[in-house]
Amino acid sequence: MSARPNAAATTTASDDPACAAPLPVLGREVTVPLVTGGEVTYAALDYAASAPALQRVWDDVAAYAPYYGSVHRGAGYLSQLSTDLFENSRRTVAEFLGCRPDDQVVFTRSTTDSLNLLAAAVPAECEVFVFETEHHASLLPWRDARVTYLNAPRTPGEAVATLERALAGRGSAGPALVCVTGASNVTGELWPVRELATAAHAGGARIVLDAAQLAPHHPVDIAELDVDWVAFSGHKLYAPFGSGVLAGRADWLQGAEPYLAGGGASRKVARRADGGVDVDWHTTAARHEAGSPNVIGVYAIASACKALTDAGFDTLVAREQRLVARVREGLAGVPEVKVLSLFGDDAPRVGVLSFVVEGWNSSHFAAALSAEYGIGVRDGLFCAHPLVRTLLGSDPRDPGECGAPDAEPGERSLNAIRVSFGAGTPDEHVDRFVRAVRELVTDGARWNYRTEDGRCVPDRG
Repeated sequence: MSARPNAAATTTASDDPACAAPLPVLGREVTVPLVTGGEVTYAALDYAASAPALQRVWDDVAAYAPYYGSVHRGAGYLSQLSTDLFENSRRTVAEFLGCRPDDQVVFTRSTTDSLNLLAAAVPAECEVFVFETEHHASLLPWRDARVTYLNAPRTPGEAVATLERALAGRGSAGPALVCVTGASNVTGELWPVRELATAAHAGGARIVLDAAQLAPHHPVDIAELDVDWVAFSGHKLYAPFGSGVLAGRADWLQGAEPYLAGGGASRKVARRADGGVDVDWHTTAARHEAGSPNVIGVYAIASACKALTDAGFDTLVAREQRLVARVREGLAGVPEVKVLSLFGDDAPRVGVLSFVVEGWNSSHFAAALSAEYGIGVRDGLFCAHPLVRTLLGSDPRDPGECGAPDAEPGERSLNAIRVSFGAGTPDEHVDRFVRAVRELVTDGARWNYRTEDGRCVPDRG
């Protein structure tokens, strides 16, 4: 699963995939005001939260919009066209993920929704194993299962060994599920998914991959990774908000009550003589897609899958790794900056890095990047509170909130700053970020800031 570029040494600069242009995205020409005066093109470096939509995706959606219609049960032309588009999108996503012949692709609202759907479908008495390093979308949905939270590993090998020990100590031979990220939303580090899948299956468990941060940056192949399910979100994959995917084995999904009860999930509904209702539920993906689906969102995901495939992941990975190297080299030149890592500085990662700056709290630094340089990053705990607290050397059991509600500008806070980028990021945005970090650390902020509603904001008098 290494994301390192693999261009041959003899490749010329003009042919080097790392020198490819960024993919066109919405908002690339948007300008924002600076508190110091003037405007600058916005540098969107918060891809880990939401990547900008690809221009190709937006164009595809706009071309379909006049033909918008309800799916599956309409007799009209637009309804039939929309139904074909919806189901063809399902096939496109299945191909993008390398699904096996019997796998199902269920459309959801997001990664969070996908994992909550799976949590509702796990068999009774299922044991769930989750590393404390997970995003809350993976950490929290398993409320009706017996959950074992595993300590943060410090190497990929330790992650596999930790899981093997936990599965060996299971109290029963009943169903079990492992949930693991493919790439950390905090450090960007790649996890040993194939090895963890092998360990899970050897221990009698299934495995679901949270690919929210992996799929936009790196190929994801269900069959090759040998995972049982994959979950991801459209808004991480260069599509608009409001759509997601859960893809994988059908049996647990078919055996569970529908995630939502309603039209579309049911094949037949009849009144009983005693006044009740008998329902025959679908056994296809429709079982968990009740209601009128987000056809535009689904089509947008499929369009993004095609766009990334057509661009070539080798090219995308190589270019992104060049940007990762530039950011890491730039931050390494500022002694006051500490980049956070579980697996060490040499661990392969996608375009996501979190760091702290000596003498600054995270909210103050992020506010200055935005207000004085037009750079959008994220600060806080990134919906991965136990992981960030472990990386910052505090007790992962400590309570905490995102943001810095108790820290004034200049005071330390138990939060971090995250910069993230991807296929649509211009080189200039990365260079501006590195330059801004160096200037802020060396010269300080050029503006005064204050805390308002838990956020550091420019003081405008």
